[in-house]
Amino acid sequence: MKEIVATDKAPKAIGPYSQAVRAGGFLFLSGQIPLVPGTGELVEGDIRAQTGQVMANIGAVLAEAGLGFGEIIKTTIFLTDLGNFATVNEVYGGYFAANPPARSTVEVKGLPRGAMVEIEVVAAV
Repeated sequence: MKEIVATDKAPKAIGPYSQAVRAGGFLFLSGQIPLVPGTGELVEGDIRAQTGQVMANIGAVLAEAGLGFGEIIKTTIFLTDLGNFATVNEVYGGYFAANPPARSTVEVKGLPRGAMVEIEVVAAV
């Protein structure tokens, strides 16, 4: 059985997918790119600003499900330039002071809307 989780405090899906799905004791968040909730526009600024917006969007979806960053068990980070890894790592790391989740980071050729970063999350419910 699955339950769809959605909030107006994070960007609406820009395709045929849900912001998150709760199933089998887990919450699976679709990849978040740095879109501003409400406008659906890419946040202005550099990789630091984009990563901050992505993490804020993730936080909003988690909150809608009654969860926080401490329940995240796995993340996947997609970057269009691995040269941005250190900055993304710095911003991302600020959300996981202790017991960070498992993580993969990969470089990709491109992301929707010209984003530089996308992060997907799996959390324990």
